[in-house]
Amino acid sequence: MKNSHFRMFGIVWVLVILIVGTSHVALSQDLPIVLLDEAWKNKIHALAPEKTNFPISEKKRILIFSLHTGFEHWVIPHTSEMIRIISEKSGAFETMDSKDILLFEPENLEKFDAIVLNNTCSKPEHRNLFWDKLRAESDTDSLILMQKALELENNLLAYVQNGGGLMVVHGGITTQNKSRAFSRLVGASFDYHPPQQPIQVRLVDPEHPLVQVFPKEGFNHIDEPYFYSNAYEDMNFRPLLYFNNEEITGQRQPAKTGKTYVAWIRSEAKGKVMYCSPSHNAQSFENPDLLQFFLNGLQYVAGDVDCDDRPLGSS
Repeated sequence: MKNSHFRMFGIVWVLVILIVGTSHVALSQDLPIVLLDEAWKNKIHALAPEKTNFPISEKKRILIFSLHTGFEHWVIPHTSEMIRIISEKSGAFETMDSKDILLFEPENLEKFDAIVLNNTCSKPEHRNLFWDKLRAESDTDSLILMQKALELENNLLAYVQNGGGLMVVHGGITTQNKSRAFSRLVGASFDYHPPQQPIQVRLVDPEHPLVQVFPKEGFNHIDEPYFYSNAYEDMNFRPLLYFNNEEITGQRQPAKTGKTYVAWIRSEAKGKVMYCSPSHNAQSFENPDLLQFFLNGLQYVAGDVDCDDRPLGSS
């Protein structure tokens, strides 16, 4: 009788494991890593826009900043390459890719018309990319290092306020995730995301010039559906793309209703800011509409696009 109980107990646990495992597989849609080779680069180059949608005043310089100290998105080098390709093929931008935080000194920032924070994820402890890097490279007193980290963050804030552009891609929103000033600049802080899954991305205003490239019904892709906190509640930005929360599985309880924005723009004094959550996967860059959207966004933050970027509630 005792052996029968043990066998039954074992069967129950096997069933539980199978059910949980099956549920995770059904929920998570992680895509395979794409090899960053010449074939992939050639594919993206062929899909990239031939020209910009908006007039170019002059070729401008873009810094693609790709340092991460926390979670490493495998798509980081693909994102850098995508931005380089759309910039060069369109003739709109000259790009430089770097992981050097000294580029956030004022005399270096002024060399660029816009900065792209490419999945610049920080460590969870402080959620401060600059601190993470400074601490990893120096045994200097922590207070001095934190003051330097704050100085570099303030340099970025001043750069945008004085007319520089800033595009934040996907995980780049966590760069200074505990900083209220950075959250206000970007428009939000990262809260959490459910597992990857197919997401129907919709257009807030199909007539807005930055999103007219997409079909009016939007587009579907597999991604991490990001949810946000802090400055996001203020909605001090012009939303461009969104998903319906009811369509997102695996949310924390209580599940959110309504909509969550996926991309937005905002002005900050003399500068321009854009946040774009897509994409966690290089496969999404095989959508030519999304490539055009990124190029549109680069033109916006670089100051080439005069469009409505007022917060939604003020229009």
